[in-house]
Amino acid sequence: MTNTISVFQNDLWAILSTTGIILFLLGFFYLESKLFKKYENTWHKGILILFFLLSLVIAFLSVVSVMFIWGYDFKKYLSTTSDDLLLFLEQSLGAIIGSVIAIATAVFVIKLAKLGFRSVGKKSGPLQRRKQTIAKVSMSIIRYFIGILTILIVLSIWGVNVLPALAGLGILGLVIGLGAQKFINDLIAGFFIIFEHHFDVGDKIEVAGFKGDVIDIGLKTTRIKNWKGEIKILANGQINELINFSKNPSIAEVSFGIAYKEDVQKTIDLLTAELPKLKTRFPQIMEDPQVLGVTNLNNSSVDLKVICKTENQTHYGVERALRQLIKEVLDRNHIEIPFPQVVVHNSI
Repeated sequence: MTNTISVFQNDLWAILSTTGIILFLLGFFYLESKLFKKYENTWHKGILILFFLLSLVIAFLSVVSVMFIWGYDFKKYLSTTSDDLLLFLEQSLGAIIGSVIAIATAVFVIKLAKLGFRSVGKKSGPLQRRKQTIAKVSMSIIRYFIGILTILIVLSIWGVNVLPALAGLGILGLVIGLGAQKFINDLIAGFFIIFEHHFDVGDKIEVAGFKGDVIDIGLKTTRIKNWKGEIKILANGQINELINFSKNPSIAEVSFGIAYKEDVQKTIDLLTAELPKLKTRFPQIMEDPQVLGVTNLNNSSVDLKVICKTENQTHYGVERALRQLIKEVLDRNHIEIPFPQVVVHNSI
């Protein structure tokens, strides 16, 4: 009876201790996630790494503590593990060294390829975006090829006959290909996008209502980043219709209205004389601004339009400057810019 009570007390103590350790771990990791969300953008990278290592140590010690509480024989486990490890090292030392050399060589080749492609597309010139796009795709192909080749080499080092594996991969690839037509479609679409030069890295495009800069083109997906920093990832097979804003010069367009009592031709002549001065402030302007003339007879204004050809995607700032200069010219010459108004006639 006494032994039964003693065993029950020991088991109860082990259960309570284990429960306490589990609750401590849950609380610690919950606190860790909160701190990471709050301070991951402000803490130094070294502090984050130390915090992560501390988490691993605490988790390891907690597991060891639970095993110790339940009477796990560490001495026997370490003795058996060390003997097995020594025997494994004696029998497989050559294969281990060969595998390490193969993996290290693969990593070296990939890093060397990255260094070789790093400077591609960094210079100024019309073909740099194209070169950068081809470099990114080539790097992706090299990474996949080196990875698969390294796996086959390591398998052959450990005595696996890779020839049947390659034949099996061919049959498996056919089976997967029949069930992964969408994936293959994305790859084919990616090749057509790159080699037919639909767009390059750095181009501004619009796809499915999302407009932004192309930051990455892969064999399967394309990443687009808009002005708010949002990134949209699109499968290449989904890019059926797009608008590329980076192929041709941009047009700055400003519409404004003047009162019906004002002299339209005088306004056009004043703006034609003043607007070309804007070119000295904005070297991206390719041609002098042009006043197209009257575009609409509105309810309370005569609407005119000014356009200006600029370098690609530089028209936003030019439009703002045009509006300001037009307002200054009209104010300086006492030309009224009307506000909406309604004229009421009394028939009595």
